[in-house]
Amino acid sequence: MLSLLAVNRAARAAITTYPARTRTTLRSLFTTVGPKQGAHANATSTGNGTVSRTKVLTIESMNPNIREMEYAVRGAIPIRAEKLKDQLKTHPGSLPFKQVTACNIGNPQQLEQKPLTFLRQVSALMEYTDLLSPQMIDTTRKLFPEDAIERARRNLSFVGNAVGAYTQSLGIFEVRQDIARFIEERDGFPSSPDNICLTSGASGAVERVIDMLVSSPDVGIMIPIPQYPLYTATLARVNAQAVPYYLQEDKDWQLSVSDLEHSLAEARAKGTDVRALVVINPGNPTGGCLLESNIAEIVRFCERHHLVIMADEVYQTNIYTETNPFVSFKKVVAQLGSDVELFSFHSISKGMIGECGRRGGYYEAVNIDEKVMDQLLKLASVSLCPNVQGQMAVDIMVNPPRPGDASYEQYKAEIEDIFESLRRRAKKLARAFNSLPNMSCNDAQGAMYCFPRVELPQAFIEEAKAKGQQPDSLYCMQMLEATGISVVPGSGFGQYPGTFHFRSTFLPPENLFDDFIDSFKRFHLGLLARYSPKI
Repeated sequence: MLSLLAVNRAARAAITTYPARTRTTLRSLFTTVGPKQGAHANATSTGNGTVSRTKVLTIESMNPNIREMEYAVRGAIPIRAEKLKDQLKTHPGSLPFKQVTACNIGNPQQLEQKPLTFLRQVSALMEYTDLLSPQMIDTTRKLFPEDAIERARRNLSFVGNAVGAYTQSLGIFEVRQDIARFIEERDGFPSSPDNICLTSGASGAVERVIDMLVSSPDVGIMIPIPQYPLYTATLARVNAQAVPYYLQEDKDWQLSVSDLEHSLAEARAKGTDVRALVVINPGNPTGGCLLESNIAEIVRFCERHHLVIMADEVYQTNIYTETNPFVSFKKVVAQLGSDVELFSFHSISKGMIGECGRRGGYYEAVNIDEKVMDQLLKLASVSLCPNVQGQMAVDIMVNPPRPGDASYEQYKAEIEDIFESLRRRAKKLARAFNSLPNMSCNDAQGAMYCFPRVELPQAFIEEAKAKGQQPDSLYCMQMLEATGISVVPGSGFGQYPGTFHFRSTFLPPENLFDDFIDSFKRFHLGLLARYSPKI
C-alpha cells in the first residue's frame, strides 16, 4: 500500500500536466492539506512533545436542532431512575425503597405484562425453522398448536423462509393486505395495501410524515397540549414550528374546534405556514377519548383550512369507557365523503399486544397525492425495510386467531385478562389520586396513563424556582428519590400555564399495585405536610 507521502508526491508530479491556472489551484490545495501541515491542523501541543487534536464534533459544532431536542419520557428523571436501579443492585438496602418502578413510559412487558402465547409461538417457529423440518415436525406438533405451525409456514413463505432477509421497503405485501382487511372490517370502508406502509414502530411513521411535510423553518404543525413529546422533539429536529392548541381538562380532555381556530389564526398571522394537525386519540398523556361528533368537527376544520390530519391511534384497543368507543379518523373521513388528506398510525407497542421492543407499526395514507406517495416510497427505501419480526407481529395483531382455530380460545382469554386488568388498574389509580388533597384526576377513558393535576404549595414552587427547576419536575424527582416511582412531569408534555401535572402509567403488576399506590400517597402527604403553612 502506498504511503501518504508517496501519494502526495505522485499527485504533485501529475499537476504539471494541467494548465497554468489549474496547476496553481491544485498546488495551493496540497500546500494547505499536505502531510506536514494538514496532519496537525486544528491541533495543539501538549507540552510533552505529543500533539492533541481538537475534536471536530463538539457540543458547540453539532447540529443545533438536535441539541435543542427534548424528550421528557426518557429525560432527567428516568436517567436518575436508572442510576438508582444500579445502586440497588450493587448496594441493596441503601435506599428507602426496594425497587424502581418505571411508570414513566408505556412499556408493558417491562412491568411484567405477559406476552401473548400465539404471537411468541409463531415468532419462535419463524426464528428456528428447523422445528418445521420433516425430521422435527412430529416433535414440534407436541409443543405447538397446529394453527401456530401453519401461521409460521405462511408468514415464512412471504420472506423466502428467511426472517433475516430484507423485505420490500413498504413492508411485506401480504402483511399489508392483512392490514387493509383489518381496516375494512373495523371501519366498513375500503382500504388498499398500496396505501399502507409498515414501519419500525409508529414513531418511525410519524417522523417520516413530518419529514415530508416540513420544507422550511416557517412550516408549522398543530399539536395538542398536553402532547406526546415525540412531536415537539421531531419538529425541533427538522427545525419546524410547533403550533399548540389546548385540550379541555374540565371536559375530559376533549378538543374544542374554537380553540383550533384561535391557534391557527394566531400562527398564520405571525407568518407560520401551518400544514397539518396532530390528533392523539385515545390521548397520550391524558387518556381521553374523542367523541365521533368531535372527530367530524375536526375533519371539517381541516377541510376549511387546508390541513393534513395526522391521526395517532396507537391506543385504539385501550378503551375503558362505554360512552366514548374508539372511532377512527379514516371511518369519519369516509362517512363524510371528505377529500381531506389523512395519515393514520397504529402500533404493536400498545393495546394488549404490548410488544414495544419488536418495533412494529404502520401508517395508512388517505387522499394523498400520487407523486407524494412515490416520494414516501423513496423515503422508505433509504431505510431498506422495517424490522421483519415487527412486521410479523403486526400481522398477528391485525389477523389474530379466528373462532375455530386451535389457539383462538387461549388468545381470546389472554387478551381479555390483560384488558380487564388494565381497566381495573386505570380506575384504581384515578380513584387514589382523587382521594388525596391538592390533587384531581380525570378517569383514564383509554390509553395507559393517568395525568393528575397537582396543586403544589407556594413554598415548594418558590423553592423550585430558586433552584432553577420546574416545580412539577422537582416534585417528580423528589417522588423518585423517596419511593422509587419514576413518572414524567407535566411540563414535559406541555400544560396550561399555571397548572402542574405528571403522567403515570397504570402498568405496575396488579399484585403490587396497592403497594405502589400506598408509596405514592405517603410521599404526597409528606410533601404537603412539609411545605404547607402551619395553622
